Amino acid sequence: MDFGQFLVQLLTDAGGSLVSAVTAAFVLAAIGLNLHFGYTGLINIGQAGFMLLGAYGFAITVEYSGDFWLGLLVAIVVAIIAALILGLPTLRLRGDYFSIVTIAFAEIIRMIGDSPALQSLTGGPVGIQGFKFQGPFVALSPLPHEGTLSLGPLTAPYTGGDSWWLRIVSWGAVVIIALIALLLVKSPWGRVLRGIREDEDAVRSLGKNVNLVKMQSLIIGAVFGALGGVFYVLSGSVQADGLGRSQTFLIYTCLLLGGAATVFGPILGSLLYFVFTTILTDVVTTYVPHTVMNVTQIPQFVWILVGVGLMLLVIFRPQGILGNKRELNFIG
Repeated sequence: MDFGQFLVQLLTDAGGSLVSAVTAAFVLAAIGLNLHFGYTGLINIGQAGFMLLGAYGFAITVEYSGDFWLGLLVAIVVAIIAALILGLPTLRLRGDYFSIVTIAFAEIIRMIGDSPALQSLTGGPVGIQGFKFQGPFVALSPLPHEGTLSLGPLTAPYTGGDSWWLRIVSWGAVVIIALIALLLVKSPWGRVLRGIREDEDAVRSLGKNVNLVKMQSLIIGAVFGALGGVFYVLSGSVQADGLGRSQTFLIYTCLLLGGAATVFGPILGSLLYFVFTTILTDVVTTYVPHTVMNVTQIPQFVWILVGVGLMLLVIFRPQGILGNKRELNFIG
């Protein structure tokens, strides 16, 4: 492949990452995590657990009921119930203690989903294949159900898989959720969140119910994460190991890159992350000889570079691209 062909392929792949439903799913999860971490100061290391709960709640419901909207409702309800179960006994914990509980919560969800004992429901290690729950969503599409559409260098099916229909709906959901997040953090409730993040004892002394507000933040962010989980699996399948610990740290990378405690930081950070990893993967695949690094080693190498990049980001620019360093004094 000459350089011109490589450049075209690179731009095509990067553009595909920009509009992918997977990217939109992580934007939604990052917005939810931003509400927890950036605005409330809750160090939640289990956001992928809420994504997985949303994915399972949606997929299992649609598989047995055939109703997309019921599946979406169940995903939201399951996230609310899980946030209540997690938050009621733990929101009095601070800092590291709460983060330990949340990562344990996410691991419990992953292990339950992976358990062979529940294989008839969750699919166990195999998971739930997409054809079992994607049909009702595909049926809602006003676009043709067959054929592909090319927009510039990007070509995708009209409907089915990572289609234009899924991309339109998932990014439409991003716009709606981002607007909701903007209205929330600009409201008096959002100012209370910032007060809790900076000094919850001072907020409590003003007569505010700190635990109630923290619970509200946890629930709303969990629902955003669950919606991200729904869109994440609509182009693939539900597999517990696909939404494990590494995905939570990926969400943190997106959030910190764009800027925590900013409305548009999670969006910018997610877009940059997926474009960067796509470009890096293409460059390594094309120019590093397979005798040096084989196909299975390339994703591991990219993850190593992402980890190093995250460490450098936290050290030299913890506020990210759009953030304000003073907003993150609570973790210093």
